[in-house]
Amino acid sequence: MTTLYVAAYDTETPECLPAVRKIVEVHRRYDMPATFFVVGKTLEADSTDYRELLDDSLFEIASHTYSHKMLRGHPFCGPAAPKRKIREEIFLGKTVVERSFNRPCHGIRPGCGFPDGLSDTPDVLHLIREAGFHYISSMLWGPDFTMPAPLNRPFTYYADGFPELWELPGHGWHENVLKGNTRLELRRILLFPPLMPETIPDTYVRTPEEEHAINNKPFINKSIADGMPYVSLIWHPWSLNSFDPTMRMLNITFKYVRERCMPAGSFSDVLSLLSS
Repeated sequence: MTTLYVAAYDTETPECLPAVRKIVEVHRRYDMPATFFVVGKTLEADSTDYRELLDDSLFEIASHTYSHKMLRGHPFCGPAAPKRKIREEIFLGKTVVERSFNRPCHGIRPGCGFPDGLSDTPDVLHLIREAGFHYISSMLWGPDFTMPAPLNRPFTYYADGFPELWELPGHGWHENVLKGNTRLELRRILLFPPLMPETIPDTYVRTPEEEHAINNKPFINKSIADGMPYVSLIWHPWSLNSFDPTMRMLNITFKYVRERCMPAGSFSDVLSLLSS
């Protein structure tokens, strides 16, 4: 099986917009597709700018919920929102994307993500199906909320009664954690023994080259060796820009993807491959 490379961005805050401007330039340079998971409130605040940047067949726009409230409890990000708010997060987040870009929104990524995705949350899965989503990308952590997220394969929520809903996990580090751009500390979230020791740094990464060597390259290589259908790292525009304003890491990583002769696509492309 040929492994598809999927660039994806959790676009959450007002600080993301100037970063996305730079990110889009790199994507166009490499003709590299991407999926942008955008928070509805963030999109509403700058919908014209985001539409000018991302209204292109190169980019998929998916939902990162309406305001990043939790769809289930999370030890670092807080308790689940009330049921009424969860419905709003799911439905309104999708509506804002579709209204802004005048195209279907197929996928949703809950804020923060979880080790087991949305398994054992039938009420939430029912709302996601009712809203008309086709895939979820919510498995973004290792066991017991550790980092990095393993190379989990996609699956359907058949066991929960939703065989038509796919889970498309993200892989590797939340890059903002790897850089210390968040309140989480490395020593609190490392699994012992680690599943991939080569991805555990001695300290926070200090350069784009270190980021690629510790996170991106090992996960790309292992995904190919393991015959994964795809690999997708967990990136945040605001954090990329604060750490690496010239976007060297993106250039390094995309060049490496091309050197490995990997096809590239979006999460919707992964869904199409799985459904064919």
